[in-house]
Amino acid sequence: MEKKPRDQRNEGEGNRTAAAEYNAAHQRFVRSGKVDEKAREAEKAIEGKERDALKDAELVGRRHAAEEDPEVKR
Repeated sequence: MEKKPRDQRNEGEGNRTAAAEYNAAHQRFVRSGKVDEKAREAEKAIEGKERDALKDAELVGRRHAAEEDPEVKR
């Protein structure tokens, strides 16, 4: 198990540090120019051999969600 640095404090819900790190990584990915490539890879996975495993994983994730985002079904 990885130890936390002594100066790292628990920010609780709404962890600003984690959000900033995620946003920075997201921006690096977008700027990398690999978005279309990864989208094609995902499409192939959904249409290919991985379909059943991906559908099962989606169902597991949905079971853990408090509720469905109403924007998803528009």
